[in-house]
Formats: sequence, structure tokens, C-alpha cells
Amino acid sequence: MNSYSDYQKYMSKIADLHYSIAVLSWDKEVYLPKDGAAHRSQQVATLSGMAHELFTKDSFGKQMLALQKDKTLSFKERRNVELTLKDYEKATKFEESFVIKKSKAISETYHSWLKAREERDWSIFAESLDKLVVIKKEESDRYAFGNHPYDSLLDLYEPAMTVEKLETIFSDVKQQLHPLIQHIKHADQIENDFLFQEFDTDEQWEYGLKILRKMGYDFDKGRQDISAHPFTTSFSPLDVRVTTRVKSNDFPMMLWSCIHEGGHALYEQGLPVSEYGLPSGAAISLGMHESQSRLWENNVGRSKAYWNYHYPLMQQAFKKQMGDISFDKFYKAINRIESNLIRTESDELHYHFHVLIRYEIERDLLAGNITTNELKENWNDRYEQYLGVRPENDVEGILQDIHWSHGSFGYFPTYSLGSFYAAQFYDQATSDIPQLEDQISQGNTDQLLTWLRDSIHQYGHQFEADEICEKITGSGLQLDSFVNYATTKFSDVYEF
Repeated sequence: MNSYSDYQKYMSKIADLHYSIAVLSWDKEVYLPKDGAAHRSQQVATLSGMAHELFTKDSFGKQMLALQKDKTLSFKERRNVELTLKDYEKATKFEESFVIKKSKAISETYHSWLKAREERDWSIFAESLDKLVVIKKEESDRYAFGNHPYDSLLDLYEPAMTVEKLETIFSDVKQQLHPLIQHIKHADQIENDFLFQEFDTDEQWEYGLKILRKMGYDFDKGRQDISAHPFTTSFSPLDVRVTTRVKSNDFPMMLWSCIHEGGHALYEQGLPVSEYGLPSGAAISLGMHESQSRLWENNVGRSKAYWNYHYPLMQQAFKKQMGDISFDKFYKAINRIESNLIRTESDELHYHFHVLIRYEIERDLLAGNITTNELKENWNDRYEQYLGVRPENDVEGILQDIHWSHGSFGYFPTYSLGSFYAAQFYDQATSDIPQLEDQISQGNTDQLLTWLRDSIHQYGHQFEADEICEKITGSGLQLDSFVNYATTKFSDVYEF
């Protein structure tokens, strides 16, 4: 290899392997028969080892160093080389045997998580998780990024994020969101029982598909399926898939899963196809990814403007359940604030305390301040401390999330970061598109999607999250936009 085009072809080859792994992983969570788990773990591990071997070849590293000195490269090309070299330096800290060991451990841990949920027993998951935690600690030690053992894992999902920065962010969350929650706590509570009537699951499914299409999700480049935990996966911008879950007596579960995952999918479908396999064809970070899903789910999907158009259509689709429910009653119900046990079903304010709990547990676990055996009790105690509730069983407690079974330590903080980015971006979008609220109230989100594509999606990972935030809004990440948005919205909902 001696040119940028050679580098691009090589990266495309590596991407083919990674996306093949992604297909197998998607199938694992959607269609894989129970007895296929062992061989699937082996298949994924083999491909992971092959991808690692290709990416960490000495000749590839030398190519990166040579390209780094090439003055003829454009900004985008230089940035691709820079980010690839950073990933190469990380990857070369691990031999192929470690990569295969980690891949197998993740597969085994995932299936033990499924079994533990099925039998509602944390102890089934605890042993395999403990083995994976040992591997993640070794991974963190080898990366050796930042001043805290958790920093190395944070950097995998949100580049340059550190415990020091998160401590400041979550301190602001506690100081600025807690008083608003307490204010709401003393207001008259909102009725939302009608959202938990019996809704035909097939009708829910069809309604969710309509919502996705209306958002702009392209079904010629994707599909939706059912999974235990809703997620979005991409094999290229031309094949981006979402999953949801449907429960007959929990309409919000399906609705918000579709809109949330739809936001993720729109980001992936908006990335440049010509940059396949390169950083410029990939999302910036998980925090930025989450900003897209939370913007659609909350800033748009829970707004009066959005339901001004969609609510009459919902009433037509579910006449028996929603026909006699007024718009005002429905709008308040979908914005009800109440402490609960399940992160994915939490409201916009308590959600960040769910994330805070997971962040603090992961931080302390990686630092060696708590052990895997202490996780369940630690989890339950923190829920009582921050949210005033205590899980009655493991499924609604420590087994509710899929992330640890994937080895995704360092992931959870990006959920809160995404919400804060989303508020900033939506503020800017309404400034740049003065008629945006009117458009949304008429069922038209096309210009918003175009704005997101032009402002964020088209660049891939040419900029870091805070850089593109400043490029778009004039400042880096701050909590003010979210606090102002939340205060304005919920003072209206709760009439104080």
C-alpha cells in the first residue's frame, strides 16, 4: 500500500468483516435459535480475530505513518488517517488471542444474561459477568488513557470524555434537575392509565411502521424487527435496521422505541455512502448518536406541535382506546414525570438519574471500589437513594439492561450527553428554521431532517462531538439549553 486509495480499499475490506460480524450479532438478538448460541459465539470470535489481524498488520501501521506526512491530502483525508492511526495504536495493544477471548466472553455473557432474565435470577448472570469485568479491566489497563481506570472505556464511546468531566456534568444534573423534579412532585399528578389499556399488538406494530416512515426512515434501506431490547444496527447507510418490542398493555413502550431507534437510524442512513469503512463515513460518537435519537423522541416526539398532526391519526387508529381522550389529556400523559425503576421507560428528567446510577457503579467497579458480587445490592441501594424506589426483582433491577452483557462499560453516560446535545441542537434548528414548529404541527419534519443531514450527518467523524456542537451552536456542550427546555415544558404541563 502506498497511496490514499490503497488505504481506502484496505479499510473497506476490514469494514466488510466488521459488518459481517454485525449481521451475525443482529441475527443473534433477533432470530437465532436457542441451540445455535455456541457456534454463533465461535463464528463471531473467528471473524473478530481476522479483522483484528488485518487491522494491526505492521505494514498497515507504516502506511498510516507515511500518509500522515502526505501534504497533498485534503482535510477530510488527513482526518481519516489521523483517526485510523489512533485506532491502530489502540488495537496494537492487544494480540489476536485477547480479541478472541473477549469476543467469546461477550457471547457467553450475553446468553447468560438472557437466561438470567428468563429465570429472573441475577446469580445466573453474575459469574460470567465477573469474568468479563476482569477482561474489561485488563483492556482499560492496556489502553492507559486518562487519569482514572474508567477513562479508557469512556473514550471508546465518547472520545476524550473523562471521569473528571462527567463529575462536573452530573453534579450540574443533581443541582439543576433535582429542584425541578421536587417542584413537580408537589404538583397534582397526571393521569396516564389510558396508555396502558389493551392495544392489539399487530395494530401497534403497523402504527409504529407508519411513524417511522413519516420521520423519513427509508424502508428500502432498512427494516424493523422484534428484540428483547430495542436497538439500531447498521451494515452501511444502505442497510440500517431497527428493532422494537411490543406489549399489549404498554403502548408507550412500542411508540417511544420506534421514534427513538428511528432517530438513530436516520443518522446512519444520512452518513455518506462513498465513505464506507472510513471515519468520515461513521458516526462521531455515541453521545452524538444519542443526540439524534433523543431529539426525535423528546424535543420533537413529545411536543405539542408533533401531536397536533399525529394525535387525530392515532385516535383513528385506536378509536376504542383513544377516541374519547382529549388532546390536552394525551399530551400531559406522555409528558408525565414520575420516578420509576426502568431506564428505558423513564421520563425526561428522572432518566438522567438512571444514567447517573449506572455511571457511578461502572466508575467504582473499574476502580476496584466495589466487586461484581456487590453489584446487585449497590444497584438497589442507589435506586433507593436517587429515585426513592427499590426493585422487587432482578428483571426490573440489575438485569434490565443489555449493555454489560455486551461488555459495553462506558456506554451509559452517552445517553445523558445525547439529551443535552439534543436540546442545544434543537434550539439552534428552531433559530435557523423560524417556521419549524409550524411545519412540525402540519406533520412535516422534512426540513428538520435536512438540517440535521447538512449540519451533522454529512460530515461523518470529521469533527469531534464538542467541535461540531460549537460549529453548529457557537458553544460546546452545556446544560442550559436542556434546563431551559425542561423548565418551560414542564411548567406548562404541570401548570405552575
